[in-house]
Amino acid sequence: MGLVLFEDSHASQLSPAALARPVSCIQCGGYRLLDLLEELQLPARQLVRPHLRAIVAADTDIDPTPPAEDFTLFLNARLVPSAHLLPALQSWCNDPQMGVVRSGESIAAALVHAKVDETQFTGADSLEDYLDDQNLESRELALPLFEYPHEIIKYHLEIFADNLAHRINRGGYQETESQLFLAPAAHIHPSATSDTSGGAIVLEAGATVGPHSHLRGPVLLGPDTQVLEQSAIKSHTSAGRSCKLGGEISCSIIESYSNKAHHGFLGHSYLGSWVNLGAGTTNSNLKNTYGEIQMRYGEDRIATGMQFVGCIVGDYTKTAINTSLFTGKTVGVCSMLYGFVTENVPSFVNYARQFGKATEMTPQVAATVQSRMFSRRGIKARECDAALLDDLYKLTAGERALFENNLPKEPLVF
Repeated sequence: MGLVLFEDSHASQLSPAALARPVSCIQCGGYRLLDLLEELQLPARQLVRPHLRAIVAADTDIDPTPPAEDFTLFLNARLVPSAHLLPALQSWCNDPQMGVVRSGESIAAALVHAKVDETQFTGADSLEDYLDDQNLESRELALPLFEYPHEIIKYHLEIFADNLAHRINRGGYQETESQLFLAPAAHIHPSATSDTSGGAIVLEAGATVGPHSHLRGPVLLGPDTQVLEQSAIKSHTSAGRSCKLGGEISCSIIESYSNKAHHGFLGHSYLGSWVNLGAGTTNSNLKNTYGEIQMRYGEDRIATGMQFVGCIVGDYTKTAINTSLFTGKTVGVCSMLYGFVTENVPSFVNYARQFGKATEMTPQVAATVQSRMFSRRGIKARECDAALLDDLYKLTAGERALFENNLPKEPLVF
């Protein structure tokens, strides 16, 4: 049996979280769907949006030979990466009965008795047409899908504790204190304190916690991530690889290689990769009225059913010192923020409304910044990394047009 993770026609609805990465690589509950599904031990392939194909090919070992499996399991990449999905999916694989699982109008999963090469599909529409043509019987499985970016935070809060328990059960940790689990080379300074009464704290290999810091579980720190001195990392915080964390962080997801290293508050938020929050940057995650937060996505205004929502920030975005983000705002990729952020900010925008200025960031400037960031981490920028920025710039042109007509381009002054 083979596995195809596919992005359907609603995948772009998860922007900005899913602009620069496959949907299956969004971290939620301490797992990416791509990583969680490794436990099925199936040869996996991905069907992603065109602008991500080169990145996926460069980051994935792809077998050029056609698949030989007689069954193919299709899973929607928008599946919430909950460890609770695994037993039901494993049972289905062990007794492969053809069928389809729907979540609302979307296909969440389908099992077909056929050898399928995902390259035969030109995109999401052709795959969905193929699955519809199979006339598969419906199966009843609870397979929730992400619909909007704020749901990444919503589901993260719901599944994080159980996902951590699943991670711990896989082994490889030393329990140095009750519910405090350290992988090899992880270290907590003797003056740091922890509170595991609300959930476990897990440090992956090489993660460190500096002097006089406090961790309140559940918390997950990825490999080589650093918590700097005098920091407060509160419940339901999950960070990926090689992040720097400081100040106060609560109920937030921070993807790999991003820094929130200084004083300031981050709560109920999602940060993509290669994000840097300047000293004093703070976001609001609660309205003054204590009412339900509504998010604006394009022309739509969506009720979240949530009282706490912070910000959703795309990859490569930076904030200047003392930047303040209002409640429930989204920020695209490759943008720069200054002062008060009172509205959603598109991709590739230098946003300084407080100072009467908004300009467009060119992909050339973004590529220069990207190369410098990579070199600081000992990573060499590849041709596909720069090409992705060009593609993202073109894809998000409509965002900027709706935001403000004829944004002046920021000159390349380095």
